[in-house]
Amino acid sequence: MLTLKDVGVRRGERWALEGVSGTVQRGAMTAIVGPNGAGKSTLLDTLAGQLAPQHGRIERAAGVTVAYLPQQARIDRSFPIRVGDVVALGAWSRIGLWKALGGGLRREVAEALAAVGLAGCERRVVSELSAGQFQRVLFARLMLQNADLILLDEPFNAIDESTTADLLALIHHWHAQGRSIVAVLHDMAQVRAHFDQTVRLSRRVLGWGATEAVLMSADEVPA
Repeated sequence: MLTLKDVGVRRGERWALEGVSGTVQRGAMTAIVGPNGAGKSTLLDTLAGQLAPQHGRIERAAGVTVAYLPQQARIDRSFPIRVGDVVALGAWSRIGLWKALGGGLRREVAEALAAVGLAGCERRVVSELSAGQFQRVLFARLMLQNADLILLDEPFNAIDESTTADLLALIHHWHAQGRSIVAVLHDMAQVRAHFDQTVRLSRRVLGWGATEAVLMSADEVPA
């Protein structure tokens, strides 16, 4: 779906990514792992088109649509917006930002919220929600984007085990529909259990391929 060729990205005065090459395969579940400061979020920002490489290029297959969920910590929840309106923003590319919500879209919003366990919560203000509830809302918004490739930056950070299990089930449902998933993760047990492809990153690619092979090579590196 996406091919990176010798990609380099700067953040301020330093290179956050250097010489990154690899392919995001259609239909794959791909995890991105690495230490803090390895460039994982920068890589997702670049795949999403929010950052332009200063070196190299990214080639996207024709017609591929992309949805991106950044880390929850990067999202300001102080703005007084209701849950239903946040979810409806997932359809902005179809209806525009300022068009009133019609009956069809309202049904989509209600169905998405029901799918994430928040049926009937359309009128709640997002600032009243727990971190886990808000993450469910953001996953419901992704559902309305209906994208071929879904990018997730630390989607399970600071949320409870029950919410994590529910969201993992939803990710597997998307995968079964033929969508491709790329997620930044820290839990290696989750990576091994749910993701068939892994990118090990430390500004440069240390491994990109089948999960067990990539993680096994990492385990063999002396401490």
